[in-house]
Amino acid sequence: MVSTPTAIGSTSQTPIRASIQALQSDLVAWRRQLHQHPELGFREHLTATFVRERLASWNIAHETGIAQTGIVAILHGTQPGPVLAIRADMDALPILEENEVSYRSKHDGVMHACGHDGHTAIALGTAYYLSQHPHTFRGTVKIIFQPAEEGPGGAAPMIEAGVLRNPEVDAIIGLHLWNNLPLGTVGVRSGPLMAAVEVFDCEIQGKGGHGAIPQQTIDSIVVGAQVVNALQTIVARNVNPLDAAVVTVGTFHAGRAHNVIADTAELSGTVRYFNPVLEDLIPRRFEQVVAGVCNSHGATYRLDYRKLYPAVINDEAIAALVRSVAETVVETPAGVVPDCQTMGGEDMAYFLQKVPGCYFFLGAANESRGLAYPHHHPRFDFDETALGMGVEMFVRCAEKFCS
Repeated sequence: MVSTPTAIGSTSQTPIRASIQALQSDLVAWRRQLHQHPELGFREHLTATFVRERLASWNIAHETGIAQTGIVAILHGTQPGPVLAIRADMDALPILEENEVSYRSKHDGVMHACGHDGHTAIALGTAYYLSQHPHTFRGTVKIIFQPAEEGPGGAAPMIEAGVLRNPEVDAIIGLHLWNNLPLGTVGVRSGPLMAAVEVFDCEIQGKGGHGAIPQQTIDSIVVGAQVVNALQTIVARNVNPLDAAVVTVGTFHAGRAHNVIADTAELSGTVRYFNPVLEDLIPRRFEQVVAGVCNSHGATYRLDYRKLYPAVINDEAIAALVRSVAETVVETPAGVVPDCQTMGGEDMAYFLQKVPGCYFFLGAANESRGLAYPHHHPRFDFDETALGMGVEMFVRCAEKFCS
């Protein structure tokens, strides 16, 4: 189904100001241009050029080449005041698009299947609006166009490059177009919103042999199967039941023949949790479990356990600000969804570790138009009406924070 923009009117559901309504066709055009030319992490050269050219045409000061392909735009109000950062990610995913739309990806095997094309368009719209209306806010707004959120992570290198300095950022906000919520809703909460992301690869070394003479072997499949089961006790018996956590074994590879006991078994998977106190507990218990099971069978192991992103934890005061703005944009408390946690991860977490901030979800699904496929699906798409709503959210947050 072709996604076309729904008209935005000043209704009780979408009270978008006329000057942002007027941007809707541009927002859609920018998003679709970006959607047709998706790029993977740290390869967003066309995307960065697209962003840079528009910022330059609007005479917006900006710096390029940060953490390879990142860009930061600087906008000043007419009076001095605080500094608010707005973050948008730019990268796509290694997915072959299945949508039959006019703006389908032209890069085979690469697709904007998570909404980052929309995030970039919303950030551009916000930059343009604020550049045209500097009298509506005090201080400074820094708009961060970040590479490589999907991996290996662009937030940390951008922070290392100094995007939160000169001038020093007082707070940061960001949004994610979210097909788990319907259009016209905003998911915002203080505290943990998205989970820490950790991954592991484990190789279990046994002793192979004939399938009919098991006493001569150390069966890596039997050992691996017990490791999979035992790992589940970490969440069941070591994590406080009031703390959510997940240990998932996603792959298990071993053996090639019916009558051969496998010499090695390879496992891999992911770990997720919200509470930072689990940062040390889970990996420590993970290795203890693997070591204990292997030792009991005489097997050995090699474990590569990696921490990717910490949990996304929103500041209470900035989340309250975003919530108050959301209540004016969706104009009904029912449209503001506090129960919006997900075990998905985001490297926005690194920004939130450095300065107070809030990351929130902007509902973008429209079941009636077939625009409700999940994120990272080859037919992912969203209702582009959400683009104008995103600009309105960001602009109102800037106006309120920098008032």
